[in-house]
Amino acid sequence: MHIAITGAGGRVGRAVAEMAHAQGHTVVGLDRPGVELGERSDSYTPISCDTTSYPELEAAFGGCDAVVHLAAYPSPNGHPAHEVHKNNVIGSYNALTAAAELGIQRVCQASSINAIGGAYSRSPRYDYFPVDEKHPTYNEDPYSLSKWICEAQADSMVRRYETMRITSLRFHWVVESREFVTSRGSDNPEVGAKQLWGYTTFAAAASACLLSLTADFSGHEVFYIVAPRTVTDEPSQELARRFFPDQPVVGDLSGNRSFFDSGKAERLLGWDHDAS
Repeated sequence: MHIAITGAGGRVGRAVAEMAHAQGHTVVGLDRPGVELGERSDSYTPISCDTTSYPELEAAFGGCDAVVHLAAYPSPNGHPAHEVHKNNVIGSYNALTAAAELGIQRVCQASSINAIGGAYSRSPRYDYFPVDEKHPTYNEDPYSLSKWICEAQADSMVRRYETMRITSLRFHWVVESREFVTSRGSDNPEVGAKQLWGYTTFAAAASACLLSLTADFSGHEVFYIVAPRTVTDEPSQELARRFFPDQPVVGDLSGNRSFFDSGKAERLLGWDHDAS
């Protein structure tokens, strides 16, 4: 498969490119001008490209069989709110539209657990635990809103282009390992409450991206891609009672099981966080 990866200069993008190469795919690695993209080879073509420029993106996607769209501002911090929102929403729309116009049937795009609100909310609201893809959104910041809109754009796209298969992957904080998180003190329950003490490894994120390009489903599907256990050893039931006493627990929070239910990804994609 010949795969275009936007945001290929980022850490997740590099992980996807490396795993794709190991699986025998060829890659077009795209990122904005000035980002180091690595050396050209028989299996890898680096291209400087602004995802907010539709003509550039469509030209770069030419000849590709699939797209993994990762390019985006990763948080609402560091840039003006309107710029974060504009960049992420336009970039996603351009990637989806360019793929559709070129007849590329398989697209994976990076969403976020924050599409429903959370880490960047003043006071995150959760209706039940563990959170799954049916949970409503209460987003309020420009980054989280942009991710919710990116998912809505994918819904729109598959209505018009019925043979397209699009996944929106709701990653958590993407890191090297659980040990990396705990070594930085980020397993502190007080610190983790807003984002429900979750994380995703680079390898697991990359695996989900590539699995989604061949999985058997139709239309657009959203998936939580989160580690099956939290970053803290404090029991999840205790955390729920301590920080969210009014929210019902409708699934399994035994031990230090995750507050996010990634079972859909396991069933439809064949994804396994810890096997990646």
